[in-house]
Amino acid sequence: MKLVITGIAFLLVSMTVKAQNKAEFTGKYPETKKVEQKDVYFGKEVIDPYRWLEDDRSEETKKWVIDQNKVTNEYLSKIPYRDDIKKRLTKYWNYEKYSAPFKKGDYTYFYKNNGLQNQSVLYRQLDNGQPPVANETAEVFLDPNTFSKDGTTSLQGIEFTKDGSLAAYQISEGGSDWRKVIVIDTKNQQKVDDTLRDVKFSGLAWLGNDGFYYSSYDKPKGSELSEKTQFHKLFYHKLGTPQASDVLIFGGEKTPRRYIGGSVTEDQNYLVITAANATYGNELYIKDLTKKEAPIVPIVTGFEHEQDVIFSEKGKLYITTNQGAPNRKLVRTEAAKPEIKNWKVVIPETEYPLTVTTCGRKFFASYIKDAVTQVFQYSIDGKKESEIKLPGLGTASGFGGKADDKETYFTFTSYIYPPTIFRYTISKSETDLFKKSDVKFNPEEYESTQVFYKSKDGTKIPMIITMRKGMKMDNRHPTMLYGYGGFNISLTPTFSISNLVFMEAGGVYAVANLRGGGEYGDKWHNAGTKMQKQNVFNDFIAAGEYLISAGYTSKEYLAISGASNGGLLVGACLTQRPDLFKVCFPGVGVLDMLRYNKFTAGAGWAYDYGTAEDSKEMFDYLYKYSPVHNAKAGTCYPAVFVTTGDHDDRVVPAHSFKFASALQAAQACKNPVLISIETKAGHGAGKPTEMIIAEQADKWAYLFWNMDVEYDIH
Repeated sequence: MKLVITGIAFLLVSMTVKAQNKAEFTGKYPETKKVEQKDVYFGKEVIDPYRWLEDDRSEETKKWVIDQNKVTNEYLSKIPYRDDIKKRLTKYWNYEKYSAPFKKGDYTYFYKNNGLQNQSVLYRQLDNGQPPVANETAEVFLDPNTFSKDGTTSLQGIEFTKDGSLAAYQISEGGSDWRKVIVIDTKNQQKVDDTLRDVKFSGLAWLGNDGFYYSSYDKPKGSELSEKTQFHKLFYHKLGTPQASDVLIFGGEKTPRRYIGGSVTEDQNYLVITAANATYGNELYIKDLTKKEAPIVPIVTGFEHEQDVIFSEKGKLYITTNQGAPNRKLVRTEAAKPEIKNWKVVIPETEYPLTVTTCGRKFFASYIKDAVTQVFQYSIDGKKESEIKLPGLGTASGFGGKADDKETYFTFTSYIYPPTIFRYTISKSETDLFKKSDVKFNPEEYESTQVFYKSKDGTKIPMIITMRKGMKMDNRHPTMLYGYGGFNISLTPTFSISNLVFMEAGGVYAVANLRGGGEYGDKWHNAGTKMQKQNVFNDFIAAGEYLISAGYTSKEYLAISGASNGGLLVGACLTQRPDLFKVCFPGVGVLDMLRYNKFTAGAGWAYDYGTAEDSKEMFDYLYKYSPVHNAKAGTCYPAVFVTTGDHDDRVVPAHSFKFASALQAAQACKNPVLISIETKAGHGAGKPTEMIIAEQADKWAYLFWNMDVEYDIH
């Protein structure tokens, strides 16, 4: 059967019998050799025939990439409405986009994209009482579109000195996590220091106007990777001196840690150091910067909990922590005696996960209640003063600023509410509209509904389903189910132009808030880690089954998508339940669970996954769901579209290379198994607009084509 959908009438206009499915893959996959590679884990022999693809610098692998991309592009080029979808996306994408403004020195800064610029531009204007974004006096401060001809070099963060006279900013080339740091005089945007190179997973923390703290690793040479190159170091860089002479502050052989961060409190009195060996749990240290030769003092050691200093005033430190509070609380302690025993609760734990920001000597407590945001204003001593009224159920972010600011800004969005900027006057607890989105979208035509469904073990899982109003539950709607389920990350509602193009054509977009995420605090996170990871896959599979049983879709019209840890989610679910899905999109996924910890930052993910070396039980568990190792010959898999980037140095592309190869070899029917390897692209950050639109157009074209749905725009 063929569904014909139109992007103008927004209706499923007809169904006709189709004699042959044109989406079937009738070509030939590139030949992928197999090598005699065997590993032994606790007496179990495991073959790894595609090990050679881990060397993404070899000429052989490069040829394989070219051949795979050629097959993929040839397939996509035959989809008649591929260009129509791209034009539709481009049309909707072409509107001005703004960030919330922020003040530094005498200026207010904000990001703006005219519509189709590859990178957003950083503007500024003098504080003169006029609304920042609307004032014609705003000038370009930094334009990342001038960094490279193809738009693949992006701005990845900027930090100003307290007086705003200097700024240090990071750039990423081709999407790499390795960054360069450039220091400029903000008065004339001229460089005032040598460029720092090979900086990774780092903030920039100024100490006065003399220099700043940053973090990095010893960069591997060629394919070299060792424990040494995976340990982070915190340095201090003094302006006017070579990077080679930067002072090691923390890390190295004495205190090897995989992740180290350094920040300086707003009052410039304390250096705060966080140190961790995984993506969960950190140590906390401080150094009194007002005293010469002051030692680095531990506040919390060990990695069982998470804590961070968010504010300092008059010798007091304010710390968010989950010590004895799985949903987190805010505490206060004396910097001179910061031990845990001296902590006093300022904002207590509640039943909802908490994050805290600060501005104007107030605390803004943001809670996640069933995957949507609630925000309250507290005084410095912990008195609840007001609730910030939000436009609806969605995601509010921002509420940050300096201690002497009188107002702050926040952005609100949901699946049917384009990002809108609001100004909040702190003394009056008043909110007013600052900048409305100009996207051509009528939210009255759509609806978002939150449902709760039961997973395999009976756990209730929330899911938000968004679609056009008035659609009948006839099991025939193309449906995209998205998930992540890991690393304590919460999926809260956010607007997407790409999803709009899908939904206007009759598509249903569903986001499941799986265990492993942070939607219900640490317990929810831990329920999806290590030897409970299967809970995450069960939750996602149950979401698909719910969408079918409730009448939204059927197996012939159900797609799943996820990226990074979400790519693992998709890979595991499609190998466990190939009968349930029609189309699958594993993006930049962690797909070889026996070797993920051997590459780049992978060893730091062990809190969530465990490793094959931990124990026989952990190995057996990982081996049982590892997507690369569970592609079984003779199985009819759904249509699969694997995506990765050749510059991804976080989740290396070898994961996707090996998984695509294994699936292509195992596929027992004519559903296509394709891989798209983007050049000059990394894990996702900083992709130019042109590349994003092209990728999204290919995704929707592939989905409609393999669901036997005709996308028709008049």
